[in-house]
Amino acid sequence: MNWLWAIIVGLVLGLIAKAIIPGKQQIPLWLTVIFGILGSVLGNWAATGLGVNDTNGIDWIRHLLQLIGAVIVVGVGDKLWTAIRGNRHAT
Repeated sequence: MNWLWAIIVGLVLGLIAKAIIPGKQQIPLWLTVIFGILGSVLGNWAATGLGVNDTNGIDWIRHLLQLIGAVIVVGVGDKLWTAIRGNRHAT
């Protein structure tokens, strides 16, 4: 069941990250999910390093760090995807 939550969180974080980043991203939806998952892992790693990964109530700081991680990974991943695939538009 954990993998299902990872996919759902990755999808949500990836789509929010794509909405935050200005311009149109060329990455497909499946790659958005993967980048969202990687961003979530990056945010959890940062939250653990800062000691805010497990707090009482809702972990707002951890969630914010996950979103920041997703924005970074989606932004960099989109640039790499565009460089590798060329500047073609998805059909």
